[in-house]
Amino acid sequence: MGEFRFLHLERRRIDQALPELLEEALAAGWRVVVQAASEERVEALNERLWTYADDSFLPHGSARDGEAQAQPVFLTAADDNPNGARLRVLLAGVPAAAFAAAGYERVALLFDGRDEEAVAAARWEWAAVKAAGAAPSYWREGEDGGWTRAR
Repeated sequence: MGEFRFLHLERRRIDQALPELLEEALAAGWRVVVQAASEERVEALNERLWTYADDSFLPHGSARDGEAQAQPVFLTAADDNPNGARLRVLLAGVPAAAFAAAGYERVALLFDGRDEEAVAAARWEWAAVKAAGAAPSYWREGEDGGWTRAR
């Protein structure tokens, strides 16, 4: 069973923090699947990843682009792993417990700590992940945008 992290954003929005998280994973040689709760959210993320910085390129794609296995970062609303990812990033509205024993090296649930509904959902998902047999860890966004393990 891999590592399961809950990433609590306090300063940035999910679409602002996600590119940095993906860049770090790619630099480590990992492939990534990012799962959103809807195809509309997938398309919004796809646009965001093309435009988040003028001086950076983040190779990614979704089902509409085809050749999922060739994508270092694959955006989806489905539960599969079409690009052989080692990291799965779950966004708001995606049930986490199903991935507690899914064979990823790391699963990360990214949530906005300024959104009370998102925090309540993350607490519920924490309990579900623990009930599924994983030992999740809790990380908070620091002043510099980095992550600090808490608890």
